[in-house]
Amino acid sequence: MRYEEFTIEGRNAVIEAFRSGKTIDKLFILDGCQDGPIRSITREAKKQDTIINYVSKERLDQLSETGKHQGVIAYAAAYEYAEVEDILALAKEKGEAPFIILLDNILDPHNLGAIIRTANLAGAHGVIIPKRRAVGLTATVAKTSAGALNYTPVAKVTNLSSTIEDLKKEGLWFVCADMSGEVMYHLDLKGPIGLVIGSEGEGVSRLVKEKCDFLASVPMKGNIDSLNASVAAGVLAYEIVRQKLQ
Repeated sequence: MRYEEFTIEGRNAVIEAFRSGKTIDKLFILDGCQDGPIRSITREAKKQDTIINYVSKERLDQLSETGKHQGVIAYAAAYEYAEVEDILALAKEKGEAPFIILLDNILDPHNLGAIIRTANLAGAHGVIIPKRRAVGLTATVAKTSAGALNYTPVAKVTNLSSTIEDLKKEGLWFVCADMSGEVMYHLDLKGPIGLVIGSEGEGVSRLVKEKCDFLASVPMKGNIDSLNASVAAGVLAYEIVRQKLQ
């Protein structure tokens, strides 16, 4: 299902958005504001487990497109999120071993959009992103994915590490993109697999990396020391595709 409105401003508009079931990725509330409407909005946000940021009036004025924010601005997702179960169900429906791409610390919407596009083309059954320290399904992500968001489910989870634990019980094993890892051509990447990608700066967080079964590196000959996250995702995803075809 498509959502047209991404930035929602003003108390009534934000309450309506929550009550109509829109997915709100982030909520910005004027720090110290405690009146009735704001309390109602906070209550709805907590029900949905939305991330709430308490910010200064200057920050809200900066974020505002209308100048009429009344102390509250919400960022709605451009697309609805799937559940992890939907991704596994899609693999089952296709009669294929699950292939899922998990992203940690990806903050750039262009990178996320490009990775969703690659995931679709490489036949991954879905993408999983964390709630915190990550970009959500914004309009820019939708545009950069070039339509792939209509076909490739994206799930948002509270805790990437525990999601990996749960997926291991479903038979998946996990390979993490890491410069210090084994060269990807030397690894067996067949079967039910989760590919974990981090950002260039941050990489994959230690806790998530520790849950992975293998670390895989992309062989590099150039003078710079890292690939853009979406390019690394593409290179590793297609090595997985190549091995599946053998």
